Amino acid sequence: MTMSLQEQFGQIDIYLFDQILRGNIEPRMTVLDAGSGYGRNLVHLLRAGCQVFAIDEDPQAIEHVRRLSASLHTGLPVENFQVGPVEQMPFPSAFADVVLSSAVLHFARDDRHFRAMLAELWRVLKPGGLFFCRLGSRIGMDFERLRGNIYLIPDGSQWFLVDQPMLLALTEELNAVLVDPLKTTIVQDYRCMTTWVLRKRRG
Repeated sequence: MTMSLQEQFGQIDIYLFDQILRGNIEPRMTVLDAGSGYGRNLVHLLRAGCQVFAIDEDPQAIEHVRRLSASLHTGLPVENFQVGPVEQMPFPSAFADVVLSSAVLHFARDDRHFRAMLAELWRVLKPGGLFFCRLGSRIGMDFERLRGNIYLIPDGSQWFLVDQPMLLALTEELNAVLVDPLKTTIVQDYRCMTTWVLRKRRG
């Protein structure tokens, strides 16, 4: 029986799907989804035979990812899927070929928290590895600044928002290669979501 696209890919982020189509994420790679939620970006990667790891602060989300992995008969140990904060992950340094951070970093409480999460995401990525990040930004819309880089979103949420100069400066600070130009989606006067994809230099 032919599998539907929904069954094959789940609710995958379209920009992550683009990286898969272009061969930047392949079967048998080790992939960490940091702030995985219920695993919407993991269905295809689990099916494809990637060595998938995930972490999220929500125990129910991680339990769901564990059940998803088991239902797809991946054979992956439940220990691959951990409850915990992104800024303090129980994974070894330089172990992942790909690190995913989708709709996570804009929940940083302040600059220190943002940098702690980013440093940890970078620590676990192998040299030569791919960092795929989607995060809230101020590229294309104005928001009310509350303090520092914390801004008020129209639904009343408070997000840590980046802009283009900040992301380009961080790319240089990390000594990374920008895989794609920054791409931002503006969601009808509500939020801006920017895709930031980096390659970690070797050596």
